[in-house]
Amino acid sequence: MFRSKFSYSDSKSSYSDLLEDIETGKIESIFFYPRQREIDVLYKNGDKFKIPILYNDQLILEKVTENKVDLTINNSRKEASAANSFASISLFLIFILAIVLILRSTSKLASRAFGFTKNQAKFVTIDDVETRFDDVAGVPEAAEELKEVITFLKEPKKFENLGAKVPKGVLLIGPPGTGKTLLAKAIAGESGVPFLSISASEFVELFVGVGASRVRDLFSKAKEKSPCIIFIDEIDSIGRQRGSGIGGGNDEREQTLNQLLTELDGFADNSGIIVLAATNRPDILDAALLRPGRFDRKIEVMLPDLDGRKKILSVHSLSKPLSSEVDLGYWASRTVGFSGADLANLMNESAIHCARDESKLITDLHIENALDKITIGLRSSLITSPNMKKNYCL
Repeated sequence: MFRSKFSYSDSKSSYSDLLEDIETGKIESIFFYPRQREIDVLYKNGDKFKIPILYNDQLILEKVTENKVDLTINNSRKEASAANSFASISLFLIFILAIVLILRSTSKLASRAFGFTKNQAKFVTIDDVETRFDDVAGVPEAAEELKEVITFLKEPKKFENLGAKVPKGVLLIGPPGTGKTLLAKAIAGESGVPFLSISASEFVELFVGVGASRVRDLFSKAKEKSPCIIFIDEIDSIGRQRGSGIGGGNDEREQTLNQLLTELDGFADNSGIIVLAATNRPDILDAALLRPGRFDRKIEVMLPDLDGRKKILSVHSLSKPLSSEVDLGYWASRTVGFSGADLANLMNESAIHCARDESKLITDLHIENALDKITIGLRSSLITSPNMKKNYCL
């Protein structure tokens, strides 16, 4: 602006002096600001003054025109209007951006709300699972029963021609670590049909009705992929006896169980779908869940016998450098009451002891140390008295 180009004189000039100076020709130029109540005056002798006038004073304009004084009008309305337009456009863009962000967040919340009732089951194909029945040892009876289930799915006409119905549910019962989930993986690898795997605890939520909705969604997906196998691990999470408690969580669990019972044996036709479930607490399951027509077959996966333990040790030693002097039959006789998971842990601990000794082969000593660690625990240097050692061993 003009006022930044030069400094003003400290002397003062009045409005009446200004009019007189214009008529006498003492003023060289005037800078007029219509939106302000002052003008910048430059005299011929070099003085500069800032003189207050009336708002949009027309008298000054007439005097300047009559006396032919150089007049510069600085109209700031265009600048102000441009600034106002820019501010308006900026506010409009900010408003549009805010609406877009709100709609996006709302759509995400809506999608989460609609997806909240969807089940979390995972489709598994043959290529995704490397486990086969040859990898499962120690439970030959259970493996044979499950092989027959696969035959039901691959050759259903063979049984339908004889009037036999494909079982709707198979329940694997046994202590922890006996290989129930491993058998399920073997079925997924051998069946050749879509395999859905889910944990029963994923059905139960805080809000009542979510679990039942997830059960319906699970079976609707299975119908689209029929023939299909559904594996529900730890089914006692939702399958325990009804009426044993009070509260919202119990109501949600009971509704989920009721929906599961309906899907297993209700008016809807679920032919071609076999539900495979596993639990180590069959005593707490609801009687309606265990009746024929829902879980038709109950397969007990028990602790392995001597021959079974030897086969399990052989399976878990295939990927380990075992010494030729190690007799797995001897160690099978030393591990009475061990489950398949315990035997797998024994061979893993033996490999760890072998690596700790910087040995290339797993020997009987490594297996012995691993067995002592699993059954007795870590060695303690605090027990030094013979009597204390004797009491500790007893």
